[in-house]
Amino acid sequence: MTVHSDAKLTASKQSYSLGWPIILGIVLISLTMRSPLTSVGPLIGSIRESLELSNTAAGLLTTLPLLAFAILSPFAPILARRFGMERIMLYALILLMFGIAIRTLPAIVPLFVGTILLGLAIAVCNVLIPSLIKRDFPRKVGLMTGMYSVSMNLCGAIASGVSIPLAHNLGLGWNGALGIWGLLVLISMLFWLPQVRVSRASAGMASNGVSVRRSLWRSPLAWTITLFMGLQSLLFYVLIAWLPEIMTSRGLSEDSAGWMLFLFQMASLPVSFVVPIVAGRMKNQRLLVLIMAFLFFVSLGGLYFSDNILISLWTILLGIAGGCAFSLAMIFLSLRTKNASDAASLSGMSQSVGYLLAATGPTLFGLFHDITASWHLPILLLLMVSVLLFIFGLGASNDRTV
Repeated sequence: MTVHSDAKLTASKQSYSLGWPIILGIVLISLTMRSPLTSVGPLIGSIRESLELSNTAAGLLTTLPLLAFAILSPFAPILARRFGMERIMLYALILLMFGIAIRTLPAIVPLFVGTILLGLAIAVCNVLIPSLIKRDFPRKVGLMTGMYSVSMNLCGAIASGVSIPLAHNLGLGWNGALGIWGLLVLISMLFWLPQVRVSRASAGMASNGVSVRRSLWRSPLAWTITLFMGLQSLLFYVLIAWLPEIMTSRGLSEDSAGWMLFLFQMASLPVSFVVPIVAGRMKNQRLLVLIMAFLFFVSLGGLYFSDNILISLWTILLGIAGGCAFSLAMIFLSLRTKNASDAASLSGMSQSVGYLLAATGPTLFGLFHDITASWHLPILLLLMVSVLLFIFGLGASNDRTV
């Protein structure tokens, strides 16, 4: 026990001595993790017209990254234990930059190959950042998770809002508007390079405490967190894909519907920062889960029953609920594990199964709309998903570890 305590203390002192370089590196990497995905939606029409894609093929541009997340996520902790978290994250950033670059080529095959590559790269960062926070900032998990969450959501919102102006007003075209985010990845790589020198320490992260990797897939708590992760991801990606269509069906213009999507994402930013900090100071997070569920019920109920008078309010409340759900999913990975190794394994499990579940959401949501020629049944199904999210959230919020 003394050896383990000394090792933890040494690792903690080492990480804090590095200070702001690590924090800045995490923030910059977080900025690259959603913008390559959210920048696609507003440009789908231009991409489809330019390359003569079918609607099904265009829909794959959203689905393929989620499938990549599901496939690679369980292997990211294994790679991190073998080669070190810092080094693997650097490789992921290189792969992300290549994926973005390849996707800018005006042809169908590079478009889909680049999309798959960037999805694989983001999957690695998705899994390892919560573990990195758990290892290097054990006493500031809430604050660091908040910074990570708000950075990712902020850049994702900006990317969706500026894609059309970049493509049309600045004359970059759809490929230039997608490719410009590679510059942010390059900057992140330059700031992350110094951290690779200490990657050997993270390669031994499994030694700090007793790992539960062998029994993780048989843990009810791990499955509760995994399903919570998957359901909140499903809600987010369904809304990202279909919220503008719901708005235009209510009589809003395409521009107004796009701004509603931007408003939905921006509304999540304050809670994405505050909720992890508050959650980290609570013995359990049941109150936050209750508030999250209440906001989902009110906002989705408003979209189901209401006219356009309060549609901006429902959009804001929906964004707040989504930001709260995402932040809770991220901090559960740290609060419900004992060490960085278990946090990485739980992150890999929850994001693998979770994103596989999320990948089915947009397609099924659209299918139900096609069958009923209405948005009422799809929105009602989202309300049912919110009930399940509430139930699994209560289970995940208990003060225990896997």
